[in-house]
Amino acid sequence: MVIEDLSVRLKVYEGRPAVRGGLGKDPVNPPMIRHWCEAMGDTNPAYTGPDAIAPPTMLQVWTMGGLSGHETRSPAYEELLALLDGAGYTSVVATDCEQEYLRVLRPGDEISFDSVIESVSDRKTTKLGTGYFVTTRTDVRVGDELAGTHRFRILKYAPRVAAPPREPAPRRPRPVVNRDNAGFWEGVARHRLLIQRCTGCGTLRFPWLPGCNACGSPEWDTVEASGEGTVHSYVVMHHPPFPAFDPPYAVGLIELAEGVRMISNVIGVPYDKVRIGMPVRLAFVRYDEELELPVFRGAEEGVRA
Repeated sequence: MVIEDLSVRLKVYEGRPAVRGGLGKDPVNPPMIRHWCEAMGDTNPAYTGPDAIAPPTMLQVWTMGGLSGHETRSPAYEELLALLDGAGYTSVVATDCEQEYLRVLRPGDEISFDSVIESVSDRKTTKLGTGYFVTTRTDVRVGDELAGTHRFRILKYAPRVAAPPREPAPRRPRPVVNRDNAGFWEGVARHRLLIQRCTGCGTLRFPWLPGCNACGSPEWDTVEASGEGTVHSYVVMHHPPFPAFDPPYAVGLIELAEGVRMISNVIGVPYDKVRIGMPVRLAFVRYDEELELPVFRGAEEGVRA
């Protein structure tokens, strides 16, 4: 298919509906709010209690169709994706989203929404391959009142046929060290994982901050972590292949025994054996003559079925 002809055919879909008259499968409800806040580690009191509101960033959650999808989905979006598949742009990756909040959502609110194919880009070349960015806009309503707008963008692309010859692996990026976190990196250099502790209220915090987000006190000292932890959540990185990194590899949100969480690599087990709840132990890995980082080592026998 000629590229110019395909671009013209794709542009026809701009402005066509992706979902008409969609209804949230559940009203805004406290259990989903609680699950979201627990996953995000968000303890804002506005999201609990009799006057609770939903976190604004949950806007898309209330429109999701789950495994069964939405019966009100328009065929136009599927036709667009099929057209790209037929032209060889068979891979897809979500690239970004934008949200605008106009009204708070509260438990009991019934959600309705409409989605439109807002734009299809010209043909673009990326590190993943060549393809087209497709943007949909979803207007979320409570009754007749617009509560917010969610724009979601994907890249439909043709994977590169062959990767160029690999050059010697470059060095990993250096951490940004400033006056607020210098003490942490000094601890790493001594193979100590240091957690900030507010001397005003005793709250532990990580990552390091100039003041306590619980009481506002700027005074603090440190506690050395025991090194014990569990995998609270994780992702396996496949794309994009950043320089100095060798995908696939596991990146974990580690809950330390002291109660704070930090993000780091999980090593010592195959990436596909990492599991939520898996016990891990602090280790320090030197990547070059200048860079040494705290990571967490798991053991396969600690993996839960």
